[in-house]
Amino acid sequence: MLRRALAVTVALATVVVALLVGLGTLPTDARAATTGAPSDEPSGAVVVLGTGGVSWSDVSRETTPNLWLMLRDGSSAALSVRSVSSNTCPADGWLALGSGGRAAVPRPGTAANPVDRACTPAPEVVGGRVQGWDEIEEAAEAERFDTRLGLLGDTAAAEGVCVRAVGPWAALGAARSDGSAEQAVPFDSTRLLEDLNACPVTLVDVGSVRDPDDVAEGESGTGSREDQLREIDARIGQVVEAGPNGADYVVASLSDAGRSERLRLVVLRGPHFGPGLLESESTRQVGLAQSSDVTATVLSAVGLPVPPGLGGSALTTDAAPDNSERRAEGRLTGLIDYDEASHEVHGLVEPFFTVFAYGQLVIYLLVLLAWKGRLGSEQTRVTVLQRVRVVAVLAAAVPVSTFLANLVPWWRFPVPMLSVVASVGLFVALIATAALRGPWSRWSLGPMAFVSGVTVLVLSADVMTGARLQLSSLMGLQPVVAGRFYGMGNPTFALYATATILLATAVSSWLVLRGRRRAAAITVAVLGGFAVLVDGAPFWGADGGGPPALVPAVAYLVLAVLGLRLTWKRALLIGVGVVGLFFLVAGVDWLRGPGSRTHLGNFVQALLDGTADDIVIRKAEQNWSILTSNMPLTLLVPAALLFVIYLMARPTSWGSRAMRRSYEQAPTLRAGLLALLTALTIGFLVNDSGVAIPAVGATLAVPLIVSVALHALVEEARSNATTRAGRRRR
Repeated sequence: MLRRALAVTVALATVVVALLVGLGTLPTDARAATTGAPSDEPSGAVVVLGTGGVSWSDVSRETTPNLWLMLRDGSSAALSVRSVSSNTCPADGWLALGSGGRAAVPRPGTAANPVDRACTPAPEVVGGRVQGWDEIEEAAEAERFDTRLGLLGDTAAAEGVCVRAVGPWAALGAARSDGSAEQAVPFDSTRLLEDLNACPVTLVDVGSVRDPDDVAEGESGTGSREDQLREIDARIGQVVEAGPNGADYVVASLSDAGRSERLRLVVLRGPHFGPGLLESESTRQVGLAQSSDVTATVLSAVGLPVPPGLGGSALTTDAAPDNSERRAEGRLTGLIDYDEASHEVHGLVEPFFTVFAYGQLVIYLLVLLAWKGRLGSEQTRVTVLQRVRVVAVLAAAVPVSTFLANLVPWWRFPVPMLSVVASVGLFVALIATAALRGPWSRWSLGPMAFVSGVTVLVLSADVMTGARLQLSSLMGLQPVVAGRFYGMGNPTFALYATATILLATAVSSWLVLRGRRRAAAITVAVLGGFAVLVDGAPFWGADGGGPPALVPAVAYLVLAVLGLRLTWKRALLIGVGVVGLFFLVAGVDWLRGPGSRTHLGNFVQALLDGTADDIVIRKAEQNWSILTSNMPLTLLVPAALLFVIYLMARPTSWGSRAMRRSYEQAPTLRAGLLALLTALTIGFLVNDSGVAIPAVGATLAVPLIVSVALHALVEEARSNATTRAGRRRR
């Protein structure tokens, strides 16, 4: 029995390795053959027109005619400009351009939140060096983002390429690692022709929009938003007219307009960028880029090497058939959708989780009251329990419905909060109805199996096709935060792992009840192996912290289904296998090259560079900060985990006795719950923002477990009612 289980495991591992090795470089090679990437030879020149606070919703033929022409004739994308703080000042944006990473200028003021402090004015360049550069370096080291200040300037200088900085903020982008910026000059419209043709790389500050209604206290206003847009657009026209022929022009909005964070814009036009949308290997999304992509694109456009470890990749073009006005309007609509969806959902995430969490507490209270016989009369207890079970299944259908809701453009409606609630509610009703009305509903684990199966199916399909449903969803990825743009984020992994284990538990219980224990173990291994592949593969989930949590849980469940104990020797073998699998996947990703790596391959590069400790420390500090910032509420997560582990570890406890009838109907249920606790606990410990993993996993697991327990209670109540009725008749 054990040999067959090991044989199945080895076969699955072989398939995983073959897929990783065979497909690891496929996306890069295939895309290079179909997109308009910059050539390896220098193009002659590249001009970056840096601005700030400008989004695609600001672009129109009337207000910004030059930006409209760039959109029509060039390649465009929404741009995530997230830096160290939640909002990005002009200084932060230009530092990001020069470093290809996250960096910020220290902001004056005493407010605890940097968002509430005014942005600093543009630094002066004295004697060819940026003033205050030493303080900027100290701030970058303290943030532990492994940001290399001056990367753009150093790379260009090493190849003998000069970088001209025109305008006050541009010096921060062109400065080298020692703060020197000899080619920095003020913006002067009378000498633009000379300045723009002096160096192969030119960075031009055309001004930034500072929204007078949104800037922090102490920051002086600079006129109305529309007036600022018109002035910036006029400067863009001047630069393009005076710039060198044959150059690639990059217009990038590198910062926010004030305290509010939003997606901004980037558009490229030139010999290598015709009409269309921009693509990025770092975001894997058509029409969505991040600030570090601009740095990589500038280097690549003039034939300079892109240093390893850079967070972005050179932008390429998903070409449009032509540059007609109609197609330009269609692209603009799609780009505005990126911004609006990201902006609207970002403000709804916190109230959604608050309402959802308190709503689940109401469910638990109803369960307790019904369980104790304090809700409804003795005659109506069955009805009450059935209705509470329906509510539990409805709650369990909410997480996957938050992703499916993005099939509907809810952000275009006048009241986004109402439209997204309606979209989520529509899919909740469909999924819950099928779970409770299908033939599987007669079995205690039937609704759990159906909801878990739908969750696994939807999330697998989404991750394997680009994670578009996750983007700007209530429980998915937030482009404006720039943590992830593809693959499995922590909340998504929590739902995916929970659904996978609960589905495997239900299917294995069904097979064991029919005397097919070996088939049950193989099914668990196949479901778990598929989930690990989808979650950990660099070309799909690209999740470094997911497999170390999921693999031990699946392995334990396989052993439990086979009736084998988890000895220390077996636990050690599983642990070694998990570590080996992680470095195998990360190593394959590292082999794909700097421009195509995910954070898994970048971690291997950090190990080679000796900077991996910064990544580990930063993630640990982030997890600890989240855990302690909202005490005592956030401490309830590890406390609840320990409490549930205690209950599950003691079969004689009152909590286990309450589930005993369910265990009789589902032989692998207890082992499945222990496997789920294992996955959520390890995920909590090894991931940054790990506190979200058990919390989000519970939003799916607890309602489904409640539905299983309530099914047993309904049967018990019916049996008791029948017995009492018989006694009365006698």
